[in-house]
Amino acid sequence: MSFVMTAEERETFLAGVHVGVLAVARAGRGPLAVPVWYSYERGGDVLIWMERDTVKDVAIRAAGVFSLVAQSETAPYKYVTTEGPVVANDEPPTRAQALTITRRYLPEDEAVAYVDGALGERSILVRMRPEKWLSNDQSK
Repeated sequence: MSFVMTAEERETFLAGVHVGVLAVARAGRGPLAVPVWYSYERGGDVLIWMERDTVKDVAIRAAGVFSLVAQSETAPYKYVTTEGPVVANDEPPTRAQALTITRRYLPEDEAVAYVDGALGERSILVRMRPEKWLSNDQSK
């Protein structure tokens, strides 16, 4: 019996609403692993909105690659991990891009207020192109 998801299942799961965990290697230290809000559409790039020069940004720029894991919190447990190169990390997100990410996690009025307060000169949109995948679906 295999618990591995098909390509369609894993991409659909990753596109669902989950708090992601970003994992990125750091020289001389353990890997950075932090929760993040993200956006993903099947066949596309993983998008993460963050501020320039943060610990996350510095680590991602140095590594040029990162992993993202999304999981279900209740049984039957599922997870998807994807890893790939950073294909863009210096473009500012548009308001629409920031809202797309934020609306996944907050009700509309809160998402708009969050974006209006947080989107600024230091905002960047990081794009990762998924190349490697791991998955597990305990409901299979």
